[in-house]
Amino acid sequence: MGPENRRRRAVPWVVLAFWIAVIALAAPFAGKLGDVQRDNVVDYLPADADSTQVAKIQQELPGGEATELVLVYHRDGGLTAADRGLAERQVGAVAGAHQLTGGQRPVAVPSEDGTTLMFPVATLEPGADEEARTAFVDEVRETARGTRGLSVEVGGPSALQTDMGKVFDSIDGTLMIATVLVVAVLLILTYRSPFLWLVPLLVVGVAALTTRAVIYGLVQGFGLTVTSQSAGIMTVLVFGAGTDYALLLVARYREELRRVPLPYDAMSAALRGCGPAVLASSGTVAAGLLCLLAADLNSARGLGPVGALGVVGALAAMLSLLPAVLVLLGRRVFWPLIPAYGSEPGQRRSLFAAMGGSAGRRPVAVLASGAVLLGALALGAFGLPGTLKQEDSFTDRPDSVSAMRTLADAYPERSSQPIGVVTRTDGAEAVLAKARTTKGVAGAERGRSADGWTELAVFAKDAPETAGETATIKALRAGLDGSYVGGPSAQQLDLDDTSARDRLIVIPLVLAAVLLILIALLRSLVAPLMLVVAVVAVWGAAMGLGGLLFESVFGFSGVDPGLPLLSFVFLVALGVDYGIFLMHRMREESLSGAESSAAALTALRTTGGVIASAGIVLAATFAVLMNLPLVAMVELGFVVAVGVLLDTFLVRTYLVTSASVVLGRRVWWPGGLSRGVPDPAPQTPARLDVPAAAGTSSLAGD
Repeated sequence: MGPENRRRRAVPWVVLAFWIAVIALAAPFAGKLGDVQRDNVVDYLPADADSTQVAKIQQELPGGEATELVLVYHRDGGLTAADRGLAERQVGAVAGAHQLTGGQRPVAVPSEDGTTLMFPVATLEPGADEEARTAFVDEVRETARGTRGLSVEVGGPSALQTDMGKVFDSIDGTLMIATVLVVAVLLILTYRSPFLWLVPLLVVGVAALTTRAVIYGLVQGFGLTVTSQSAGIMTVLVFGAGTDYALLLVARYREELRRVPLPYDAMSAALRGCGPAVLASSGTVAAGLLCLLAADLNSARGLGPVGALGVVGALAAMLSLLPAVLVLLGRRVFWPLIPAYGSEPGQRRSLFAAMGGSAGRRPVAVLASGAVLLGALALGAFGLPGTLKQEDSFTDRPDSVSAMRTLADAYPERSSQPIGVVTRTDGAEAVLAKARTTKGVAGAERGRSADGWTELAVFAKDAPETAGETATIKALRAGLDGSYVGGPSAQQLDLDDTSARDRLIVIPLVLAAVLLILIALLRSLVAPLMLVVAVVAVWGAAMGLGGLLFESVFGFSGVDPGLPLLSFVFLVALGVDYGIFLMHRMREESLSGAESSAAALTALRTTGGVIASAGIVLAATFAVLMNLPLVAMVELGFVVAVGVLLDTFLVRTYLVTSASVVLGRRVWWPGGLSRGVPDPAPQTPARLDVPAAAGTSSLAGD
C-alpha cells in the first residue's frame, strides 16, 4: 500500500477520532448551558434605559429579592360573606406558614364595585433562590383556591416571573425535540434511504452539543449573557444551517461518486466544489448576526455572538465530521439507490427547468408580476397590530396575567401596577411631592432606601400600558430631574424606543456587511445589489403577511418590538445564502463561455433542487418556534419561515433568474464578464451541480 493510499485511509479516521475527543470533552458542559441562562428583566432591556437602571437599583435595595404576590378573589355578581370569610382564612394560612415582610397579616383592598378583593403578599423567605421562589408561589396557589363562581388568581411581579420562568424552562427541551423530529422527517423524505438520513442528523446533533459547550465556556470565562431566547434561536440555527450545508455537500458527493472510483477522492472533489460557497454563505450569516452587537437592546446584542457561534459550529461539523463519516461508510450508505462509479443518474423532467423556461421566455413579465406581488404583500405591514403588551405575551394566558386583567377591570380608578421611580435619598421628599402633582398620577408612596437611593411607587390614573399611562411616564421623566422612572410599563416603552433606534443602526450595518461579502465573492456590483434588493423585498412581504394574519388569524393583539430587526437579520443573512449558490453557479457557467440567459437557466436547473430542499428544511426549523407558548417566538418563527419559502420558490426561482436574463452580461458589471472578458476563475470554483440522480427527492435531486 503506497503512502497516498495510507493517507486516504488515515485522514477520515483521524478526523473521526478528533471529533470523538471533542464530544467527550463537550458532553459534560453542554447540559449545563441551561443552568447559566439568564432571563432576568435586565437581560432583555435596553442597556442604558431608565427602566434598566430602576430594575438594577431595586435589586440592590433591602428586600430586593422579596417575593411579591397579589392574591385576587373575584366573583362577577359581587363577593358574598362566605367568599370574604374564605379569603381571610386562606390568606391567614399563608401568613401563618411564612414570615411576611412587615410582620403583619396582609390587609384586604376591596374594589368599589364589590366584586374583588386584593391581598398584597410579600416575603423574603425564598431570597434569590429561583427554585425556592417557584415552590413558594406554587404553594400559595395550592392554598388559595376558589369555589363555584369564585375565582382566585395569584398575580404580582413574582408570580409573573415564575410563570415566565416555567415557559423559558420548557423552551430548551421542547425546541430540541421538535427540531430533531422535523429535520429527521425532512431528511427521510429527501434521501429515501433507511440509513443516509441518520448521518447528517447525528452530525448536526454533535454540532449542537459542541456549540452549547463552547457557549457555556464563554459564559463562565467571559461573562457572555445567554437568555432562553438566544439559546433557543441558536438551536434552530445549528439544525437549520447545518442540515442545509449537509444537503449541499451530500448532493455534490453523490454526483462525484459517479465520476470518481474512490469515496475519498469523490469527497475531496465535492469539498473543493461546494466548500467555498458554503464558507461564503456561513460567513454571511455570521457577519449579519455579529452586527447585532451594535444593538442597545441587551437581548438582541446577546443573540449576535450566540447565533454566530451556532452557525460556525454547524459549518465546522459539516465540513469535517460529515465528510469523514460518509467516506468511512462508503457508497453503501446510499442503499438502496447506490451511485455506482460510471453510472448515469436517472433522467426525470426537472421542475426547475420548467420554471426556468417560463422565466426565460417572458423575463420582463415574470419580473414585473413578481415585484407587484411582493409589493402588494408588503402593504400588509401597515396592518400590523400595535406593540405587544406584557399581558398578551403568552399564547396561553397564565394565572399571573389573568390576575393583572382582573385587577385592571376591578380597580379602574388607579393602576394596579405601580410605576417605579428611584431617586437620591437626600431629595426624595421633594421628588415624592412633585410626583404626586404630576398630571395623570393618582398617588405615590415612599418605599425602601439604601446606599443613597430611595424607591417610590407611583400609581397612574390610567390602566397599565395604555396611552394615558404612557403620557404619565413621559411626564414623570420630564419633570423628575435626577431620577429614574421604570416599572413594567416603562420597560415596554423603552423596548419600543430602543428597538426603533437599533433598527436605524443595525439594518444598515447588516446590508453593508452582506453587500461587501457578495461583492468580494461575485466580483460585481450589480449582482450583489440585485440579491440584496431581493432579500429586502422578501422581508417586507413576510412582514406584510404577518400584518394580514397576526390579528385576524392568530389572534395576537400586538407585535413584539424586536420582531422587525431580528426577522430582517435572519431573512437577509440566510436568504442571501441561496443567492450565493445560484449566482455563483451562474458565474461559473458564464466563465465557461455560456451566453448570459443560458447561464442563468442552467444555474437554476442545476441548483434549484438542492436550494429548494435547503429552503424547506430551514423554513421548517424556524417554524418549530411557532410551537412555543411565547407570542414573540411564534411571530418570529412565522415571519422567517414564510420569508424563506418566498425567497426559495418565488424570488430565487423566478425573479432573480428573470432579472439576470433581462440584464444579460450587465449583471456582472463592472467586472470583466460584463465586457465578455472573463476574470481569473477562482482556484476552487463552488460548482453546485445537482443532477437528477436516483435516490434523491423531487426537490433535492431532480
